[in-house]
Amino acid sequence: MKLPTVHTPSLAIHDSSARFPVRRIYCVGQNYAEHAREMGNDPDRQEPFFFSKPADAVVPSGTVVPFPTRTQDLHHEVELVIALGAGGCDIPVEEAEQRIFGCAVGVDLTRRDLQAVAKKVGRPWDMAKGFDRSAPIGPLVPGPVPRDGAITLAVNGSPRQSGRLSDMIWAPAEILAILSTYVHLAPGDLIFTGTPSGVGPLKSGDRVTGRVDGLPAVHIEVA
Repeated sequence: MKLPTVHTPSLAIHDSSARFPVRRIYCVGQNYAEHAREMGNDPDRQEPFFFSKPADAVVPSGTVVPFPTRTQDLHHEVELVIALGAGGCDIPVEEAEQRIFGCAVGVDLTRRDLQAVAKKVGRPWDMAKGFDRSAPIGPLVPGPVPRDGAITLAVNGSPRQSGRLSDMIWAPAEILAILSTYVHLAPGDLIFTGTPSGVGPLKSGDRVTGRVDGLPAVHIEVA
């Protein structure tokens, strides 16, 4: 039997013909205090928790995303995404930013009804978070992580989410350092760093725009 040809997911790099290969996608939950509150949780500075998406959940800005199956409650979550150019384990926080290749704007699409069921009965979040095309990401900009700036999302031109990167409970370097105590990070890993408050439902026909100051926006349409 002939071996299958496997596609390696990748991200566009801003102002370059090169592509950034994606190895793994990690996400940090409830990293903005107001979002933690809207999800019914205490926003005190507890150690962050992580979940993952498959690498091939990545789709580029401009994608028309089919409304996913098995859900009646698809939600948007705009996030700053960091891309690693180097890895390691037990990385000191003061060395973490040296591992970062660049940043982009992403949208963590979520089957909220499936997530609610999973939370209630103690099941994994995989089918709520890691479904096909659940990680739209804009072009990657090489360079350091922005210290602050607005992070917003609009649906059909109407504002839905709004916050500041400085509102993060755990800064990107801290997230990277803590995550590296759980897994050995490597070049090609992406980390979604959390979403501000204002998450909400999407329906077929909605046009979504996520922005972070200084980075190219991510645009998708729900089919």
